[in-house]
Amino acid sequence: MQEKNSQLQQSLCSPAEEDSFRCELISFNYILRLSKILSRKIKASGYMPDLIVAIGRGGYVPGRLISDFLLFNDLTSMKIEHYARAADMRAEAKIRFPISVDIRGKKVLVVDDLTDTGETLSLAVDYVWSLKPADVRTAVLQHKTCSNFMPDFYAQKIIKWRWVIYPWARYEDLAGFTEKIIRDRALNLSQIIIELKNRYELDIKEIELLDILKDLTERGEITRTEGNIPVWKVLEEKMQSGKEQDF
Repeated sequence: MQEKNSQLQQSLCSPAEEDSFRCELISFNYILRLSKILSRKIKASGYMPDLIVAIGRGGYVPGRLISDFLLFNDLTSMKIEHYARAADMRAEAKIRFPISVDIRGKKVLVVDDLTDTGETLSLAVDYVWSLKPADVRTAVLQHKTCSNFMPDFYAQKIIKWRWVIYPWARYEDLAGFTEKIIRDRALNLSQIIIELKNRYELDIKEIELLDILKDLTERGEITRTEGNIPVWKVLEEKMQSGKEQDF
């Protein structure tokens, strides 16, 4: 029953397997505002950590900004992998790079960008506690109410689910969504732009999309066919690889 509830929670919080869902592009200025709000909440609580741990990759920038607004020097990181690009979720969250410093007896504040399913922060907190700190608290810029993890501090609550694209993951996510749209079809630039808008509510300019298409082509992930109007298509071997990795 617990496993079924966990699966239901994950599906409600991350409808990333659907063919179409809303995405929201976040600006750096908005990130600064959220970081300041979050820092003020931490200050107001009276909690002062001995160490801030940023969860990579999404928590790197928030962690640095929070430490800045708190006038705090001791910042380190760990890396947990859960999502690939464009809302593709891995089978389970895994620690890729652990904390490299001794945190025994320290008060630790773990920082990430947001709570989605909550698996990343749950894993992070369990891992940090295993290192015998004095206390562990968590902070995120945005908290999705569908998440199964409740952070100690958050700047903003997200009630209606959408995929949030932060400025430090914009290019990577847009590349992933572009591949999802093209798949086994041959599409031109205008068609891809329309599909990004219709399926993901993303308004992307031609110049940015051309850069993405160029990089994906150079990486061997898609192919460009010349003609009166160039078209792009995902390579057959890439399609097969994607099918094998589906879960």
